[in-house]
Amino acid sequence: MLEEKNDSGSVELKDFEEQQKEAAVRPVWKQRMSALFTRHTLLIVFLGQVLSMCITVTNIFSTKLAQEHGVSIPTSQSFLNYLVLGIVYTGITLHKEGFRGWLVAVKRRSLYYILFALIDVEGNYFMVKAFSYTSLLSAMLLDTWTIPCVMLLSVFFLKMRFIRWHYLGVFTCLVGMGILIWSDMTAGKNFPGSDYLKGDLFCLAGATCYALSNVLQEYLVRQKPMYEVVGQLGFWATIINGIQLAILERGELQSITWTGPVVGYIIGFNIGMFILYSISPILLRLSSATFFNLSLLTSDFYGLIFGLILFSAQMQELYPVSYVLTILGIIIYNIYPAPEPKFKRRLADDDDQPSSQPGDV
Repeated sequence: MLEEKNDSGSVELKDFEEQQKEAAVRPVWKQRMSALFTRHTLLIVFLGQVLSMCITVTNIFSTKLAQEHGVSIPTSQSFLNYLVLGIVYTGITLHKEGFRGWLVAVKRRSLYYILFALIDVEGNYFMVKAFSYTSLLSAMLLDTWTIPCVMLLSVFFLKMRFIRWHYLGVFTCLVGMGILIWSDMTAGKNFPGSDYLKGDLFCLAGATCYALSNVLQEYLVRQKPMYEVVGQLGFWATIINGIQLAILERGELQSITWTGPVVGYIIGFNIGMFILYSISPILLRLSSATFFNLSLLTSDFYGLIFGLILFSAQMQELYPVSYVLTILGIIIYNIYPAPEPKFKRRLADDDDQPSSQPGDV
């Protein structure tokens, strides 16, 4: 009888311990799931999709220029965007900091900003050139190299420490992208290229430049006001891009017939780029370069929606699956907050101005 009582008591004790474990786990999951619906999470998801739409819009205007008017001037289009960014955000810097404050930024941080501008300009150039040589699917596949490259750079240079949920979110997004590429391949959308090796190398170079540009921009906007960072990018990129334009596209500009639609598409392209470059530093400060690039993966699905309307495209069966997986990956990535960078803030105290805080712009 005593043994039976002991046995029943031990069973009850085990049940009690299991109930305690479940009770301890349940609040953690509730807390994590509730974190997905906080104002901060909803804001960064919204901003990420706005940026994804901007990418879609710029691609549509570039496609309309190329297909309907035979105009392909990526360097010239980027030049106008950089020029407007430089004028607007340098003007804001002069208004807030004065000419002396702007001059201090140029003297003490110009090397950072010149490097940032050079990488950004060449990333745009390499990626556009890649589509001229390699196949569409190869370019799409190699473009995803940006995401693991950003994560590696964030770990080594920004001293971020991702956890398994972040890696799972990235993996889920890449699976969604893989399904999209497979769907295009089975549908016969693999437009042939003229020089695959050159095109693939251009694509890898462009994706790497994008990763470097995103991580460097996050490094800068976490230490200095965003108007200074974007203004300096526009200032130096205008100079670099203008030199490149004079060398590479002078002949193309002279041969263009400047009709109303051509001018309108170029203006539309630059409005989309201006919004992209204005919002991206906000998202980089609120989240991370990794989340920024994950958000842009949905641009292919938005491109399909516009393609159905503007280019009589057809939706493949796996496209919705790809979109759902990408959004699911973004949600998984945000179950736990993005890791805070632990790098040494070398720019925070390099002048008499106070260092940038999260609420500053």
